[in-house]
Amino acid sequence: MTHTIATRLRRAVQAVAVAALGLGVATADAEAPLKAKVGVLRLSSSAPVFMALDKGYFRDAGLDIELKFFDAAQPIAVATASGDVDFGVTAFTGGMFNLAGKGVLKVIGGMSREQPGFPLIAYVAGNTAYAHGLKSPKDLAGKRVGVTQIGSTFHYSLGLLADKYGFKLSDVKVVPLQSLSNAAAALKGETIDGALLPATTARPLIDGDGAKLLGWVGDETPWQLGAVFTTPKMLGNKELVTKFLAALARADREYHDVLLKVMKDGRVPMTAETMPLLQIVSKYTNLPPDRAAVDCAYIDPDGKLDIKNVGDQISWMQAQGFVDKGFTVNDIIAKDFVKGD
Repeated sequence: MTHTIATRLRRAVQAVAVAALGLGVATADAEAPLKAKVGVLRLSSSAPVFMALDKGYFRDAGLDIELKFFDAAQPIAVATASGDVDFGVTAFTGGMFNLAGKGVLKVIGGMSREQPGFPLIAYVAGNTAYAHGLKSPKDLAGKRVGVTQIGSTFHYSLGLLADKYGFKLSDVKVVPLQSLSNAAAALKGETIDGALLPATTARPLIDGDGAKLLGWVGDETPWQLGAVFTTPKMLGNKELVTKFLAALARADREYHDVLLKVMKDGRVPMTAETMPLLQIVSKYTNLPPDRAAVDCAYIDPDGKLDIKNVGDQISWMQAQGFVDKGFTVNDIIAKDFVKGD
């Protein structure tokens, strides 16, 4: 009798232990972070992504994020569409619009914008071209101008400039050089007259007397430059997408309130409050903090997207033949996630 009771008691304890072990495994599985890869450029326009990773905002949201770096925007769109990365955070390009128009990509949020007073993309001239009269952005008409790719952010910015000053884009000899490093080398080597380059690439050239600054796109033609995008397949994982955007929004707000609000004359003062964020930007862009302080792109504090402007971009790209016709901005945004102006 006593043996039977002891046996039953032992079995009950074992059953409880097994159940507890199973519960522990289930709990651990339930709490395992969701993994995702994000394609970005080493530019200040990706600063909220760097902050969300470095300050643990992704981790706090239950995410395990890995960054994959690229040298141009277009490859990020291709990598996202192919599944090599799960999210892309970079500028709009003709190639990205074409993929989105085919239903392969969906825009889920806004990122950097060209805004007056926030140096992001520079118009720059080679030294010889500058000496021969290339003194301002409007003087790019008739010149050899380097961009990364046809239909890129830089190409569109050049088109806006042509519209503003009344010259034809076809009057410009647009030279696609495939990467920022190639464009910088061509400018320094003076195989082109001018180029459009992000501040992080342009400033070292200018500071090293390898090129001359003509002006900033944001001061000439403001527009929505960057976005967050993913695939329709990823949108099926609503929990992951929601958590990713929430962590980014947290970083967007901090970036805006700590850095952009105190920016003056294109520079963030280096203070006890701003330095930790500038050091994060420095870490991921390979720039010293004092350089990061003058390369802070404007980003909406709520991660909003200027939907109307994106529609204008698509129309312009379609008119130039860079983008297929038959779709509009409403076809490429994920309305459940995008916060518009």
